[in-house]
Amino acid sequence: MRKQLEVEKLKAEIERLKKELKKKKKYGLVWEEKPEEVVEMCTNPKRKKLPVLKGVKNKEIITDKDKPVNLLIEGDNYHALSVLNYTHAKKVDVIYIDPPYNTGSSKWIYNNKYVDSEDAFRHSKWLSFMFKRLKLARNLLKDNGVIICTIDDYEIHSLGLLMDEIFGEKNRMSILVIESNPRGRTSNAFFATSHEYYLFYGRNASKCKIEEQPLNEEQSAVFKYKDEISYYRLLPMRKSGAASRRDDRPKQFYPIYVNKNTLELSMTKLSNTWEELLPIDESGEERVWKLGRENCEKYIKSGDVIAKKGKTGVKLYQKDRIKSGRKPKTMWIDPKYDASAHGTNLIAEILGKRNIFEYPKSLYAVIDSLKTIIRSNKNALVLDFFAGSGTTGHAVLELNKEDGGNRKFILCTNNEDNNGNGYKIAEDVCYPRIKKIIEGYKNLRGEQVEGLGGNLKYFKTDFVDYNEPSDRNKIKLTQQATEMLCVKEGTFEKVIDNEKFKIFKNSNHYTGIIWDQTAIPDFKRAIKDMKGKFSVYVFSLGDETFDDEFEDIKQKVKLSPIPEAILRVYRRIFK
Repeated sequence: MRKQLEVEKLKAEIERLKKELKKKKKYGLVWEEKPEEVVEMCTNPKRKKLPVLKGVKNKEIITDKDKPVNLLIEGDNYHALSVLNYTHAKKVDVIYIDPPYNTGSSKWIYNNKYVDSEDAFRHSKWLSFMFKRLKLARNLLKDNGVIICTIDDYEIHSLGLLMDEIFGEKNRMSILVIESNPRGRTSNAFFATSHEYYLFYGRNASKCKIEEQPLNEEQSAVFKYKDEISYYRLLPMRKSGAASRRDDRPKQFYPIYVNKNTLELSMTKLSNTWEELLPIDESGEERVWKLGRENCEKYIKSGDVIAKKGKTGVKLYQKDRIKSGRKPKTMWIDPKYDASAHGTNLIAEILGKRNIFEYPKSLYAVIDSLKTIIRSNKNALVLDFFAGSGTTGHAVLELNKEDGGNRKFILCTNNEDNNGNGYKIAEDVCYPRIKKIIEGYKNLRGEQVEGLGGNLKYFKTDFVDYNEPSDRNKIKLTQQATEMLCVKEGTFEKVIDNEKFKIFKNSNHYTGIIWDQTAIPDFKRAIKDMKGKFSVYVFSLGDETFDDEFEDIKQKVKLSPIPEAILRVYRRIFK
């Protein structure tokens, strides 16, 4: 009887496992999920910690109060992305990331341990690691936002499937190949790899736009004229070659009249100063015009058919316009994309030390990839949550210098000694680089390089214990959320700071944070003469927004309860 019961239990377990297997994907990317400590600390209900931001005042850089404020967040990027899910949901125009490549030789950290080629689960760990972060990152993109992710041969196939799963295959815009190592990686077994891949995905590709690129040198040499419409070249109006004789196209043989003095054109002879032109070549052969009579008249009116005097008399030309810019190609080969010359060597020039950071990207590869998305968007917000040496921030500052833009960046990086050379990424590499690019520096030759200007706020991820939604824990979270709210609103200048409420501002917006509901009348009196809109956060143990208390100034304020507004986001992403 006992044996029979065990058999029945075993059968039941087999059936349960069958049902579980049927739930799993039968097609696509499948990997073994690996727990990650930085995730579990936010999701484990028994010891839950919620991330917040804590400012580092002595690392703040302000060179021009009229310029936008950029952010550098030190900490695990899972926690930084979690905070940004509250502060920057659907606010980011483009994400550029250069994640760890999982080559087996270059180490990256998972659960505080290096992952190398000996780790049997390194592919599952890498996929699990990337999946969690890309899921959070997608929430930050605007509907027309784009993510650019670089990768090499080791994980290109896995990453492509992963991106398809998170962003949708229909939102895959392209995969670029960029020659980053012209010499080739000779350590490879069969071929000397010289390229990397850049994967472009849109949050909603149907709403995304790829910027047309300026003319290259070859095109500039050909399309050398320019008017108020575009660049163009001049082509003879008289047709030559096949099917160019009058017998071939009799309707395209007709007179065009030119004013001998002004070179104006007309389809009719307006006076004796107008001369008839026919498509007859130098040998006397009757040819045809390239345009029919109706189109020719239209082109004359638009100024796209013109007359010019030559050695043998007046000749007619048609403006052949280049299409508005050119579509970027998927293969980029240019010496400026060399990661050694314009990545490794550039960092040495800026920081005054060699071998401080392994495998940085070429500055120009990042600039040009960003330009495909935000060339004309001078107020774009760019995020890099694998910031490393800070190349993306540098690229954004260069773009602004180039066209006077006000683009902003958010950089997220850990402060580990990831390369084993004693330099911590955030404090010793990323931050010093951005500081020198903003303020100026002396290169290895002792030459002064002018700073690009700009502002930077430095934050570290911090945590609030939140094992249960008690009143005490809600008060703790609210008390530590001030800087997080300032980041959300972009208001960093302190106006009023007392025990019951605080007010911060930027050039055109205010943020109010009210800790004590009894101080609402005092707060309203304080803002009475302040011009501009207010985002007001009022502490509430529930979800009360205090609309009645602000009824008389409702046009001036936007109300949110805290910490509920924050908890709502964290409940969704940490479920």
